[in-house]
Amino acid sequence: MEKDTAVSTDRYGRFFIEPFERGFGTTVGNSLRRVLLSSLEGSAVTSIKVSGVDHEFTSIRGVMEDATDIVLNVKSLVIRLQGHGPKTMKVSAGKAGVVTAANIVADPAIEVINKDTVLATLTEDINFEMEMVVENGRGYVPVSDRIADADRFEQEIGRIHLDAVYSPVTRVRYMTENTRVGQRTNYDKLILEIWTNGTITPE
Repeated sequence: MEKDTAVSTDRYGRFFIEPFERGFGTTVGNSLRRVLLSSLEGSAVTSIKVSGVDHEFTSIRGVMEDATDIVLNVKSLVIRLQGHGPKTMKVSAGKAGVVTAANIVADPAIEVINKDTVLATLTEDINFEMEMVVENGRGYVPVSDRIADADRFEQEIGRIHLDAVYSPVTRVRYMTENTRVGQRTNYDKLILEIWTNGTITPE
């Protein structure tokens, strides 16, 4: 396998794999795409609890966003959790202004990659507190599955469960071209492009 260093970055990689018998390039490319998108372990926020909020359709006094918007903001966090979970991280604010991921106080095992992500906007001085649970997993786990598997801690009133997108690979694309082996030109060259969320490199 060869990496295209001219275009690759920390979050994008372009790779060439060759040679394959005719037709096998597509087979291998499709298999690699499935594995990369669904089988690599990653981290995600799986539930949140906001002070004064009973469910995700609640409006919060003094906060521009409602609970649904805050959920969407939290789901956009890119997180790396070292070791086993679940672990918690919290954010609290008392003054009017923007609350970002940089305000998060987290367990030492948790690293937030995109610290500039806006979580909420306070329109007045209020006591805003939110707790987030971070876990490791693979692929995509819908909230319906999470609720079915929830333990007693996660079933407490006011805890909002989130769809969990664990995969650190956000996109995979592949294509094949003809390549030569000796005098024969009927072999496949597989071109594989990988995008990640920044918690891992494409390699």
